[in-house]
Amino acid sequence: MTTPIRVLVADDQALFRSGVAATLSAQPDLDVVAQAANGQEAVALVAELEPDVVLMDLRMPVMDGVEATRRIFAPSSVARRRRPIRIIVLTTFNLDDRAASAIRLGASGFLLKDTTPDFLAACIRTVHAGNAVIAPSELVTLLDRRHVRTAATPQYLTLTAKEREVLREVARGLSNSEISQRIFVSESTVKTHIGSILRKLRLRDRVQIVVYAYEHDVR
Repeated sequence: MTTPIRVLVADDQALFRSGVAATLSAQPDLDVVAQAANGQEAVALVAELEPDVVLMDLRMPVMDGVEATRRIFAPSSVARRRRPIRIIVLTTFNLDDRAASAIRLGASGFLLKDTTPDFLAACIRTVHAGNAVIAPSELVTLLDRRHVRTAATPQYLTLTAKEREVLREVARGLSNSEISQRIFVSESTVKTHIGSILRKLRLRDRVQIVVYAYEHDVR
């Protein structure tokens, strides 16, 4: 039997928060380990409990979801953590600038708060597996609202030609299987290249690859 995905729900609306927690707890592979009423509580609970996935409301009192995301992914916090953590930000607006900020800081995507329970559960499983819950095209639209692109970092120059090719395909939204067919290598080789890209560019997941490719115009 597989270990359930441990989830923390952070939202200042008690009724919404408890409703989401009850819905997720009904899933056999999901376990809501805590609830937080604001970002400050979320940061403290993440440090204490180390959940796998955090559902983070963007607009909360005391500390909002963007600042909480920044603190959770601060290098000092990441260094103390025993396993990876994923964050899905929740918002009532489809193109929320705060969502873009949270994604740049490390969130794996965003969802509207009126999403269906089944889709929410599916998204938790998706980000836990290391994937995004926002299409690259939508992510680019979100990022394009208020960002100026810059030159690629020195770390980009350490990528091999094949790694740069894989990076561009990931940024286009292709799966490992699709990339392997497109560049004529095995899926395991694609995974190896992606691992190398993440390591060299000091990125956390595929979402961050898309953000990097966009911000440095290497698509």
